[in-house]
Amino acid sequence: MEVVGVDKRYGGRLVLGPVDLSIARGGVTALIGPNGAGKSTLLTIIGRLLDADSGRITVGGFDVRATKSQQLAKVVSILKQENHFTARLTVRQLVTFGRFPHSAGRVTEADRRAIHAAIAFLDLAGLEDRFIDELSGGQRQRAFVAMVLAQDTDFVLLDEPLTGLDMRHAVGMMGQVRAAADALGKTIILVVHDVNFAAAYADRIVALADGKVVASGTPEEIITAEVLERVFETPVEVIQHGGHPVAVYYRS
Repeated sequence: MEVVGVDKRYGGRLVLGPVDLSIARGGVTALIGPNGAGKSTLLTIIGRLLDADSGRITVGGFDVRATKSQQLAKVVSILKQENHFTARLTVRQLVTFGRFPHSAGRVTEADRRAIHAAIAFLDLAGLEDRFIDELSGGQRQRAFVAMVLAQDTDFVLLDEPLTGLDMRHAVGMMGQVRAAADALGKTIILVVHDVNFAAAYADRIVALADGKVVASGTPEEIITAEVLERVFETPVEVIQHGGHPVAVYYRS
């Protein structure tokens, strides 16, 4: 994935960019940074849910702006931070939406296999006939991720998939994100607020502040006091635990 000279303005105010970024195929890349840093804006532009004012993005060799929607939807999928459906859907019906770029609404046996695989991968087999509004927050979030995985794209974009999840469900979600990259061979890019989740589960971290990329590298390169204090403008201590850097940023 290549991002070259991308920027975005609202009312003449520059909120993102210019951003130049290269993300290798495979693994998990986490976008971190303070509120308003441009993380979700960048992810949404990559997923073509928002147009950049300038610059160029290619995903898997496809120009995001120029590629036809149906073709691009077979290459990159995106889960927005907030998802609302007016219709009352079961888990299986929701996940079936992920197959639309392939089926155009006419579900085939191949589509059914992909839907079943996504439901099983997210441990939703016992819930597939339940309505979405009957699920807990963690179950609902897993259902939306299953919908995205059913789309079966090489590149998966997740905008704050941990929103509203408690500690146990957040750990479970990140474990499934990691498994999707490792077991399914997906390239996953996600926005995450907790830098320690990024350190524990990501292969690469991109730190943004004020709409610009401040640093990009491995967790060991990014989860340092120097980088985090520059990004978040707050004192940080970094310790090692379980082979991963851990940021301590609270006051005793």
